[in-house]
Amino acid sequence: MTPYGLLRGALTACAALVLLVLGAAVPASAHATLRGSDPADGTVLQRAPRELTLTFSESVGLLTDSFRVYDPRNHRLRTGEAGHAPGRSDTARLALPARLGKGTYTVAWRVVSADSHPVSGALTFSVGERTATPVTALPERTENQTTTGLYNIARYLAYLAMALLLGTAAFAVYCRPPSRGHLRPLLLVGAWTLLGTTLALLVLRGPYEEGTSPANAFSLLSRTMTTRPGELLLVRLLLLLIAAAGALTLRHWRRRVPRRAALTAAVLLSVALALTWSASDHASAGLQVPVALASTTLHLLATAAWLGGLAALLLTLRRATDPEALPPRVVTRFSRVALTSVVVLVITGTYQSWRGLGSWQALTGTSYGRILLAKLAAVVLLLLAAAWSRVWTASLARRPVAAERVRVLEGAGAPAALEAPEPVSPSLTLTYLRRSVLAEAAVGVVVLVLTTLLTSTLPGRAAEESSGAGAGAGAGVAGIPSASVTTIPFDTGAPGGRGQVQITLDPGRVGPNSVQAVVYGPDGGLASVPELRIAFVLPSRDLGPLDTKVTNRGGYWAADTFSLPMPGTWTMKATVRVSELDQVTVERSVRVGR
Repeated sequence: MTPYGLLRGALTACAALVLLVLGAAVPASAHATLRGSDPADGTVLQRAPRELTLTFSESVGLLTDSFRVYDPRNHRLRTGEAGHAPGRSDTARLALPARLGKGTYTVAWRVVSADSHPVSGALTFSVGERTATPVTALPERTENQTTTGLYNIARYLAYLAMALLLGTAAFAVYCRPPSRGHLRPLLLVGAWTLLGTTLALLVLRGPYEEGTSPANAFSLLSRTMTTRPGELLLVRLLLLLIAAAGALTLRHWRRRVPRRAALTAAVLLSVALALTWSASDHASAGLQVPVALASTTLHLLATAAWLGGLAALLLTLRRATDPEALPPRVVTRFSRVALTSVVVLVITGTYQSWRGLGSWQALTGTSYGRILLAKLAAVVLLLLAAAWSRVWTASLARRPVAAERVRVLEGAGAPAALEAPEPVSPSLTLTYLRRSVLAEAAVGVVVLVLTTLLTSTLPGRAAEESSGAGAGAGAGVAGIPSASVTTIPFDTGAPGGRGQVQITLDPGRVGPNSVQAVVYGPDGGLASVPELRIAFVLPSRDLGPLDTKVTNRGGYWAADTFSLPMPGTWTMKATVRVSELDQVTVERSVRVGR
């Protein structure tokens, strides 16, 4: 296959992967998880509470309309403005009306986690007695698919543009190709794409957080600029403007600017630019934040130097029709950059994997772990392609030495056929090097796409915490007991047979538990179904199924006592019947601790 055929195939594969990732109609997972609430989800109170308290696994930001409370008739109540508990950025409080009548109340909430991703959910509590809520559309805010899709596309393109811009600049400065004019289009494409995607992210940030239509973008822009994600995007814009001004200065007054000062400024700008990503993603919350920020920043810079440099090298090799016109130092210098990047990526990637997973079980039991496995597989392919490129790079670098040895031997009168090394065609070497670099770049794009996907996926450590796993499983936060809350989507294939089952296992540990389940219809409102069965299976011990024997309590399903005999990764199976003929069984893995 020709290099151009390989290029078309690689671009097609990458485009298919991007469309597959962006086309998955699932909300972006966030780092913050709800650890508990007061009143607790599903409880019955003798007296009406004066306020609602929600405690999360990390600090959260509140929106203009973070909480909505609905009475037993599904009418929204007028409540006070939500705020944080004194000294607790991970705890939100909402004042409730003075007098609440008997019945079941529904709370829909939506906050922004410390790593900039919005997270939402719902819970119920009852005053005096549980009542059946009318099956009408609950105006709970969910993800707006158009907004989420546009925002995710901008995020992916921003990562690609950053790698292209920084990597091409590093290649031009360090590898020193004989001509740099052909690299200017790459730099311009990277710079303008990064500028455009940053503006798009800034405009879409408000409706992305609120879960509303893109039409509300400009009305929410002023508020976005006062939030930490908005401020980081503004800093990114400022850094891009500074970089553009610096580039113009070097272009017109290159001889007046010391080379060392220019390189120092470029490095500082690159680090600051990478920080605008790491300070707004998973590294900004959780364990060892300073170390995580440094690790993520180095990871991004190494990725950019390798993948962006590959694009620049590929373009340089394509222009080098004559092998003699390409100095060996260009490819050998980039080979050093790639090797250094690999070392940095292995060290920082190992740390970030440990920080994000928390346990070996999370590697296969969570979405984060499974995406990480896919990324590791892609990285192995990338290393194989890089190793093949280094073979041809070494061959190209030995070309002048071999040629000089031939001249010396011939000058000494030695028979060339016996003394000289076997000649290698420079043109053939260059062709093979182009193909291997092309394959390396194609796999590198796949790695970058998977890396971007990881930043919007709930880390395995947080997923296990929300399922009652980890060292603190079952321990309370500020006196509020933890519980495992799992939401499972279902689709019977019949009209109106889609929805979600929200299952609460309290406290989510070995021993006695209570089980509560709420069914939401396709419109997001509470739904009534004829039958719901929930069972647990422990595949590793061939145990189960254990039937929870939940019963209809009028608007929700519950079992007051259900015992789990041992810890492990259990499979929760929910069978939902929406009519006499239509039912479906869905399942989800749940980690149960001691």
